[in-house]
Parts: sequence; structure tokens; C-alpha cells
Amino acid sequence: MDSREENVYMAKLAEQAERYQEMVESMKKVAELGTELTVDERNLLSVAYKNVIGARRAAWRIISSIEAKEVERNENESKITKVKQYREKIESELTNICNDVLSVLDSHLIPAAASSESKVFYLKMKGDYLRYMAEFSTGDVRKDAGNKALAAYKAAIEVAQNMLPTNPIRLGLVLNFSVFYYEILNSQDEACTLAKQAFDDAISGLDKLTDDSYKETTLILQLIRENLSLWTSNKGDDDDGDKDDADD
Repeated sequence: MDSREENVYMAKLAEQAERYQEMVESMKKVAELGTELTVDERNLLSVAYKNVIGARRAAWRIISSIEAKEVERNENESKITKVKQYREKIESELTNICNDVLSVLDSHLIPAAASSESKVFYLKMKGDYLRYMAEFSTGDVRKDAGNKALAAYKAAIEVAQNMLPTNPIRLGLVLNFSVFYYEILNSQDEACTLAKQAFDDAISGLDKLTDDSYKETTLILQLIRENLSLWTSNKGDDDDGDKDDADD
């Protein structure tokens, strides 16, 4: 087998073994060839990075919650310092992963994308990882990540207008973009408007889908509907239970 085929095969092996960092390394080699990825390759790359960053996003939320409770309980400075240092270690890992993904996207995947689906997929992915950076960042770093994420999502939405409203990639984009509006920009009205419009547009076209497409589309629509229900019932409240397509 050639090097591309070998790296794809090794990525699939790593996925089965749940060794996601090795899966990332194999798929990066494929991405760096500078040619457009197949749908299978594209999904392997996404799954690899999603699992690598997902574990650390979850760890960051847990440690941040513990830190807040330690401060609230007026624990001794030594404990609070230890928790803070541990949080910062996780944040450093998150930053490195996000920068790695963004480099691969900007240098190889987005320039090589030819189809509308590929362009939307990668621009959405860029917005997602910039959103993840904004989640744990503060000050100018958060603002910069937020601005860049907004630009990436908007660029993806523009290209997605060429796709059917029921297309799962387009719906996944709207799902995550609306979460970005709600969680990062604190724009509940924008989040709800975007999500509801996409939901209504897709519902009217469900009867034209094949069984496979129907299942994937309705799954994302369910997540959009859950977010809309959550956001409209928790007006003014902070909530980290929002669903995006990175949630397992």
C-alpha cells in the first residue's frame, strides 16, 4: 500500500484501540499531502481531533468547577494554587491542540477544498476550534479567538447557502454556530433566531430524504430543538448544558 493508504489504515487501527493522538498524527500526514481528503478521510481527521480535545475540554470544566468551589470555601492558598496550576496545565494542552488543528486547516485543508461540502466542513471546524479556545481564554485572547471564530462561521454559512437545508453538514454548522452565539457572545436572540430558522427550513424537506440521510438529519435537528428549548426556558441564566456536534 502507498503512504496515504497506510496512514489511513493506521488511523483506523488507532481509532479501534482508542489511541487518538496517534490517530491524529496519521491523519495529519494525509492532510499535509495537499490534496482534498475523501469523505472517509475527512471524518477520520475530525474524529481524531474531536476525541483528543474532548477529553481535555471535559477535564477543564471539572477542574474549573473545583477551583471555584475551593475559592468559595476559602480553602488555604496552597490548595487553590495547586488547582490553578493544574487548570493552567490543561489550558496549555488545549491551546496546543487548537493551534495544531488551525494550522492544518489554514495551511492544507481549506486551500485544497474544492466542493461546497468540504469548504463548509473545514470552515465550521475552524470556527469550532477557535470557539474552544475562547471557552477557556480571557481578555484579549478570548476576544481575538471569538472574532476569528465568528468570521469562520460566517464564511461557512455563506458557502452553505448552496446546500440543501436538510444537509447534515449545513445543520451541524448551524448547531455549533448557534452555540457560539449563546455561549461565547452571550447573544441569545441571535442563537435562537439562527437555530429556529434552520430547524424550520429543514423540517419542510424531511420527506424528500433517504433513510440514511433522514436518520443523520433528524439527530442534528433534535439537538437544535433541545438547545432552543433550553435557551428559551433559561433566559438570563448561565448554562453549560448546550449541545453541539462535539458532544458524545
